[in-house]
Amino acid sequence: MKGWKRWKGLLAGLSLLAGCGTVPVEHYRDEQPAMDLQRYFNGTIDAWGMFQDRSGKVVKRFYVRIDAQWNGDTGVLDEHFEYSDGSRSRRVWTLTRLDANRYRGTADDVIGEARGEVQGNALRWQYVLKLEVDGRTWEVDFDDWMYMVDDQVMLNRSVMSKFGIRLGEVFLSFRKRT
Repeated sequence: MKGWKRWKGLLAGLSLLAGCGTVPVEHYRDEQPAMDLQRYFNGTIDAWGMFQDRSGKVVKRFYVRIDAQWNGDTGVLDEHFEYSDGSRSRRVWTLTRLDANRYRGTADDVIGEARGEVQGNALRWQYVLKLEVDGRTWEVDFDDWMYMVDDQVMLNRSVMSKFGIRLGEVFLSFRKRT
């Protein structure tokens, strides 16, 4: 029992440390162009990305086509992934605008709900994803940060972690089709 208490204390400490370095989304309140999820994620968006493990090694590269549409305060983002190894996958997000700055989202491989907040040109999006790795399913925490560059380009950096320990990062560049 003593060993478990020590591990529990260590994990709690690591989780606390992991949260200490995060800039609050309010920091971006005055940055332009302003993030408008309903406007940006409406139509077709192309994205290119990669996953780097915690050592910095690029493990996977991918392309995503997102077909998005909104009906009032509810949006559907239909994401089609093509990976550098030839594999494909799909995720369909259902987003709900809760108020002027807050959103929630669901998808089949997301545990519970994703929570997001928009301020200025930034969106912070947090959720737990079921991730398939070598035939096993892991529940991994995602801390997504998206930043509008202009009306067509958005950049995304996601930190993946488990038990507060950083596993790697996902980087994406989005381009809205005109």
